[in-house]
Amino acid sequence: QVQLVESGGGVVQDGGSLRLSCVASNHHFAGMGWFRQAPGKQREFVAVIDWIGGTMSYSNAVKGRFTISRDYKKNIGYLQMNNLKPDDTAVYYCACSRFYPRGIDQRTYEFWGQGTQVTVAS
Repeated sequence: QVQLVESGGGVVQDGGSLRLSCVASNHHFAGMGWFRQAPGKQREFVAVIDWIGGTMSYSNAVKGRFTISRDYKKNIGYLQMNNLKPDDTAVYYCACSRFYPRGIDQRTYEFWGQGTQVTVAS
C-alpha cells in the first residue's frame, strides 16, 4: 500500500508557473504519474516518471512546458508547470503503479492521491 499526498496547487495567471509535489509513504512502486481532470472532462494522462530509472514521458499537451522529476531518497515526486494556460485548469492527481514504470493508462495505477486544484486565470 502506498499513501500519496499532493500539494502545491492554486490560482495563477495565464503564463505563470506552479510546482506540484506528491509525497509517497514508501518507495514500493515502479512509476509515478500525474493525471488531471478538468470540469466535464475525463481524467487524462499528463506525465510519468520511472521511479528507479528516472525516464520521463509527457502528453503532447504539456510537452515542453511541464517537467516531472523525483527525489528518490525522500519519496517525493514533482511536477513543475511553466507557461500555464487556462486549458490547464483542472484537478491534478498523482498516482503510483506497482508494476508499470512508464504507464500512461490510468488503469495501471493502483494508488492515487486526493488531488490538488490548479486554476489558470486568463
